[in-house]
Amino acid sequence: MPDSFPRQYARTQRFTLGEPRNVAVSADGQRVVFLRSRAGDDPVNCLWVIDLPDGAERVVADPLIVLADDSVGHETLSPEERAQRERRREGAGGITAFATCSRTEVATFSLGGRLFVCDLGSGRTTEIAVPGPVFDPRVDPNGNLIAYVSGPRLCVTDLNGNVHVIAGPPFHSTDLNSSGLNDSVTWGSAEFIAAEEMQRMRGFWWSPDGQHLAVTKVDESPVQRWYISDPADPAAPPRQISYPAAGTANADVTLHIFTDVGDSLPQPPSTVLNLNRVPVTWDADRYPYLARVSWTTAGLVVALQSRDQRHLNICSVDPVSGELTVVGSDTDPAWVDLLSGVPVLLAAPEGEPVSLVHHSERSGTRVLLLGDQVVSRTDQVLRSVISADADRIIYTANPISDATCLQIWAYRPDSGTELLSASDAVCSATTGGPTLVVRTAKLETPHATWQILDRDGRVIREITNHAETPLVTARPQLFQTPRRSLAVAVLLPTGYDARDPGARPLPVLMDPYGGPHAQRVLRSHNAFATSQWFADQGFAVVVADGRGTPGRGSEFERAVLHDLASPVLEDQIEALEHAAASTAALDLSRVAIRGWSFGGYLAALAVLRRPDVFHAGIAGAPVTEWRLYDTHYTERYLGDPNTNAAAYDATSLLPLAPDLRRPLLLIHGLADDNVVAAHTLQLSRALLEAGRSHEVLPLVGVSHMTPQEVVAENLLRHQLDFLRRALGIRHP
Repeated sequence: MPDSFPRQYARTQRFTLGEPRNVAVSADGQRVVFLRSRAGDDPVNCLWVIDLPDGAERVVADPLIVLADDSVGHETLSPEERAQRERRREGAGGITAFATCSRTEVATFSLGGRLFVCDLGSGRTTEIAVPGPVFDPRVDPNGNLIAYVSGPRLCVTDLNGNVHVIAGPPFHSTDLNSSGLNDSVTWGSAEFIAAEEMQRMRGFWWSPDGQHLAVTKVDESPVQRWYISDPADPAAPPRQISYPAAGTANADVTLHIFTDVGDSLPQPPSTVLNLNRVPVTWDADRYPYLARVSWTTAGLVVALQSRDQRHLNICSVDPVSGELTVVGSDTDPAWVDLLSGVPVLLAAPEGEPVSLVHHSERSGTRVLLLGDQVVSRTDQVLRSVISADADRIIYTANPISDATCLQIWAYRPDSGTELLSASDAVCSATTGGPTLVVRTAKLETPHATWQILDRDGRVIREITNHAETPLVTARPQLFQTPRRSLAVAVLLPTGYDARDPGARPLPVLMDPYGGPHAQRVLRSHNAFATSQWFADQGFAVVVADGRGTPGRGSEFERAVLHDLASPVLEDQIEALEHAAASTAALDLSRVAIRGWSFGGYLAALAVLRRPDVFHAGIAGAPVTEWRLYDTHYTERYLGDPNTNAAAYDATSLLPLAPDLRRPLLLIHGLADDNVVAAHTLQLSRALLEAGRSHEVLPLVGVSHMTPQEVVAENLLRHQLDFLRRALGIRHP
């Protein structure tokens, strides 16, 4: 059977397979380590190494060889591993994460809940037989010990498999439930809110000298319990999850320092190692969120965030006493953003105080701060910090007037800021010592390039990218609307020319995300591959990033404060109207809208509130009632529902059910633990009670990210069929 775009899209996991990922660079810049599968449709990631300047790409750990059995692709994942993959939106298999020692000589990873260590020089990989399941293994900076999570406990082992439980119950403890997990307390794992909303995926950190461990203790007993069942298997018991919905209790999270770990491992191993444990205490009532933890040679620093997210305290931690010292803070009348890579402490010359690298909103944009000094440009928006040392700070940013690109910049104390990447592309990077590895995605080419650069920006070599080329060629036309300067892309069918006398106006498909944290209009070819496929089926596809989406400055992002509905919907209409005025290709009497997650909410909102503009909608995994979504995300924008109920009432879709006049397709994975299926089911019930016809497509066994190949392929086809039916389009 000939390949098709929907099949290729699913088979390649959205064209992500075969591309380098999880890149790490040694401190001296001489070794690059990364994950990559062998082909663009191969879901099994291997561990690869390049020794610079002349070393070839060599695989040092291949799961097909390491496991030497039929378990590859059928791993039995622990609940912690399964949850983290969902939080990372990880659909691939094989080695999905690894950690190295400070000299990048040893790497460790888990496969199927088993522990492996790899000598990166020789390429020899061995299994360390330890009690499991093993989750998130991390080798200490000296390469002698490995800490890992197993269920509710944190363990440390040497390279011979002498295991000690550092925190949590001993193995085979009776203080466990029938699933083998403690009912409420875990050590060394990130809680749901930290992983899903703060992008803090970890729960333990080695000190730079390898002697101490900073470890989170998470007590979920205050959090309400929800239950996710599999209706297709009525004999299966429901899965219990702890879900902190808006206005309800979060988990209690504390931080502890375990001291002298490397010097305290006795031989033979004991069941539980009683190390000196120092609690780190702070005002958890005022600052309940442990948002960031960073431990460098300059010291241990934490970022603590208030429940309303308007206050952030940055504190250094004394690992001996556990005492905190405030070294920075930030406040904002709306919310204080959390940014990847900061805060971090920088070592200073002897006799001088350490420096704090952090960020803040200043003069209408997000800026990089070194102490109190603004060191990034004020005509750009800081997006992340990649690395920081005394010589240079490398960060990502985009011009405040154009968020369609993402650039790599460096700040040097002696020379100021310098652009290190292409300016008209979407770039990301990893660094180590003088070496920089840059990924560059452009609008004109489907393949992202991976280049290894020296300190002067010269290309040393490229890393091979095996990702497949999409069967469609995206040809978006990018422009900004005159009123709010919204970024908009219009995609037309291949070969279509509105100026042709025989050309007819096309039905329109709006294809947004539209909400905070994510963009759809980017100078990256593959960002538009699916939109182009829909265009090639006979649609004029319009993609727009409205207020609330990142990269356009403080006022633009904060326009959704206390209202996640009106601004985003108004901006989609503005984009649609300007696109129609710019080309004769759009038939405004036939306009549909589709979206997933926040985009699903926006799609349903559009047909419910503005049926005069939108004539059909596809809402995938939509939030329909914000009281059912999590605390950290929802309360940032809408406040506490117990004190600001009006904002929740005004943005809920449930009261709008009687207003439905247009075809609406609701799609939801029944195993979704992020936007639970109750969102769609409650809206469907409200629509039925109001006598409003609609369609519901339940996806059995599917989570929020729909990684299953057959599901992903046929989901695109089903949406196309619905759009044709809803808009009265005859199949060609």
